[in-house]
Amino acid sequence: MTDATARSFFKDLSLPAVIAGFITVLVGFASSAVIVFQAARAVGANQAEIASWMWALGIGMGVTCIALSLRYRMPVVTAWSTPGAAMLVVGAGTLPLSDAIGAFVLAAVLAAVAGFSGVFEQAMRRIPVSLASGMLAGVLLRFGLDVFVSVGTQPLLVLTMFITYLLGRRLFPRYAVIATLLVGVAIAGSKGLMHMDQMQLQLARPVFTLPTLSWAAVFGIALPLFIVTMASQNVPGVAVLKASGYDAPVSPVVGWIGTVNAVLAPFGGYALNLAAITAAICMGRDVHEDPARRYTAAVSAGAFYLVVGLFGATVAAVFAAFPKELVAALAGIALLGTIGNSLAVAMREEVEREPALVTFLVTASGLSMAGIGSAFWGLVAGVVTLVVLRR
Repeated sequence: MTDATARSFFKDLSLPAVIAGFITVLVGFASSAVIVFQAARAVGANQAEIASWMWALGIGMGVTCIALSLRYRMPVVTAWSTPGAAMLVVGAGTLPLSDAIGAFVLAAVLAAVAGFSGVFEQAMRRIPVSLASGMLAGVLLRFGLDVFVSVGTQPLLVLTMFITYLLGRRLFPRYAVIATLLVGVAIAGSKGLMHMDQMQLQLARPVFTLPTLSWAAVFGIALPLFIVTMASQNVPGVAVLKASGYDAPVSPVVGWIGTVNAVLAPFGGYALNLAAITAAICMGRDVHEDPARRYTAAVSAGAFYLVVGLFGATVAAVFAAFPKELVAALAGIALLGTIGNSLAVAMREEVEREPALVTFLVTASGLSMAGIGSAFWGLVAGVVTLVVLRR
């Protein structure tokens, strides 16, 4: 970072952006870290290698978030592939760890080629903003619903957080989510819901595994991981940027993420991609009223990801110590503005209203076929509906 870039960044940085970055990392880890641990165990990783996986993923997400957000001055948030991890848990079979690592490298190289060649961006440019917004609203709907579902198990915690948010939106809008987080932590702590005991702080050490490759690994892990990551993760990730008003240079962004992924794959970085759900947290009005300054939230998230990577599984355990109701309520509340804006954009154009609605409903349904999640199938259904109705 040059001196001019650093001065510009710190001028644009704000406390709400830092908090948004923290919430992004909190939600990302608390919601799916356990799946990554299961995936590592499924391919035969031991405890040291699992810590190395967390190191590689944390470093990869941190570097890409910071570098790409600063380079393009927009909130580029990256994440690990949760569907990819779930696929490993189910379908890794009896392949040795070195074969799995080789498959990770191959999948990352394929992603980099798809990015730098422009093939992926050309496909994404054909998706109307209304369909992208409908898909985004469908992806995020569950998080909005979870705020009120959580009332059933922790009514005092969740309702107090929600009331705090409403009062904050009225009295101090930019700090409403911050106040919600602080009140939630205070109540959870007073009720003994924060499980911080037996925590040991220690640095993670990267463990290099020499990649090997077999046909079983190519067709059983590499190609499915590539397809799932591009379709279920990068497609909605680009749609989130598009729906939030950011015209991101998709080809180099996806290409560089794939390149960093390929470098870190031998250490356990199985799949990196554009984030969707957590990215939306960094793009909302709560971060900053000026969209041009919201990139600082993604940079802040990258800094937290670097810390997570350095301390590996220890930090993941700290995030896991937060009660699930607090995380669910905080994520849903932080995304309320984005959900509302996405629905408004999706329904704005009358000629595209039904296709956008179909996209929203299919995505929100949670439909999964061929190992690919509902976000992809929602876009497919919306495009088919649009083509049929227009013709």
